[in-house]
Amino acid sequence: MGTVVSTLQRPTLYVSMDSSHAQFVRDTISGNKVVIFSKSYCPYCSMAKEQFRKINVKATVIELDQRDDGNEIQAVLGEMTGSRTVPRCFIDGKFVGGGTDVKRLYEQGILQKYFQ
Repeated sequence: MGTVVSTLQRPTLYVSMDSSHAQFVRDTISGNKVVIFSKSYCPYCSMAKEQFRKINVKATVIELDQRDDGNEIQAVLGEMTGSRTVPRCFIDGKFVGGGTDVKRLYEQGILQKYFQ
């Protein structure tokens, strides 16, 4: 027998893909070869950034925890990619995954091929 609280569903947040936050995300992704939406204290974000450093590729990094609108941007990214977790990494406008995904791409030699 559970409690009433355990049966309650979390409220669904409405994310407008017409908002200024959504436009910022789209513009940032389309205007830069590599974009990492990150949080400065996140170890998985550091892992993703490190893979690009290893191959001397400068990424545009948006630190969501250092922005007043970070939560809204993260909600847009959740809508776009299916998850709100960070990092959210994009290459040439395409979502390529999070920290472990980017590390795996590097280890398999795939990440380097994007920049040859």
